[in-house]
Amino acid sequence: MAEHIALVGARLVLPVGVVEGDRLTVDGERIAGLGGDTEPGDLDLTGYTVVPGFVDLHVHGGGGASYASGIAEEALLAARTHLEHGTTTTMASTVTGEIDEVARQAAVLSELVEDGILAGIHFEGPFISHNRCGAHRPDLLRDPDPALVRKLVDAARGHARMVTLAPELPGGLDSVRMLADLGIIAAVGHTDSDYTTTLEAIDAGATVATHLFNAMPAIAHRAPGPIVALLEDERVTVELINDGVHLHPSVLDLAYGTAGPRRVALITDAMGAAGMGDGLYPLGPLQVQVKGGVAMLPDGSSIAGSTLTLDRAFQRSVQVDNLTLNQAAESLSTTPARLLGLADSIGTLEIGKLADLVVVDSGTLDLVAVMRHGRWVLGDEKFAVLRPV
Repeated sequence: MAEHIALVGARLVLPVGVVEGDRLTVDGERIAGLGGDTEPGDLDLTGYTVVPGFVDLHVHGGGGASYASGIAEEALLAARTHLEHGTTTTMASTVTGEIDEVARQAAVLSELVEDGILAGIHFEGPFISHNRCGAHRPDLLRDPDPALVRKLVDAARGHARMVTLAPELPGGLDSVRMLADLGIIAAVGHTDSDYTTTLEAIDAGATVATHLFNAMPAIAHRAPGPIVALLEDERVTVELINDGVHLHPSVLDLAYGTAGPRRVALITDAMGAAGMGDGLYPLGPLQVQVKGGVAMLPDGSSIAGSTLTLDRAFQRSVQVDNLTLNQAAESLSTTPARLLGLADSIGTLEIGKLADLVVVDSGTLDLVAVMRHGRWVLGDEKFAVLRPV
């Protein structure tokens, strides 16, 4: 059972800024108070920082498990793995496969959404460009015919939250309009779209750039392509994979300088190797080789997702990319929560919101503990360094 918990002495990353040595109280599942005097039994977090639980819009697996397996136990393991790295709200991303198989996977995942394990389903593929397919099997790609897109959406039983597609393909713009009408996020990604077509997609209702810069044409001075269109439009949230592999730090700086943390959502795009070691892992119908923590197709032709977890993305964003704690928390929590329509309950440390918290060491920013809905999810042994007053 969730209980009354009071944390004192921590540095709290609040919407109004960073507050040093404050008190946060939790009653049941929710944050009940901020500030106040220390009381006997309070947990002393002096030397630690508390940030809102992370929200991952785009993740394929972890802990050796894949959401595209269509096996509930694997999906539970993947979600648990990322939860133990601070992701208290997670989407489940599929990968290109036969339409009927992806629909079957969606039916399994929808049960976990109904159980409160997942926040929704993200379909990445098969409605993407052959020229930018990355780690998606080319022979299984399909044009985004609205009827096929709707088939996958219906298989998710009301839990489809996002569909990535290439708008330049036949049916692309019509599918964007349909998704927008259904209240489902249309994301531009794995695309060979030009600047003008991307703007048309945004006007049709596309609101997300799937892992911006990756799997799309680069910026050219006479052909700005999709990147410029997605960066410059205030209606678009851009996903970035900040693992030190997918993006050069200067490119991350460019995105933040243009869009700002209010429009940047840091994601993992993680596959089954997240939280694991090197080796061979499945990614949908493909096999992925992980060496030195980098996931690649065995022939070396493409990066194949990442092995990233959001606690590492948070740490890197502050220590390497010089984001402030508030900027990092906004991109890892507030912005994706708002995009999913969940800002009333998660995404910031505020009274009345769910007690989804991540505790990190204030010096190293290493993860120490995770709370979801008022419960420590890692067990007392994980944060034994935290001392009762």
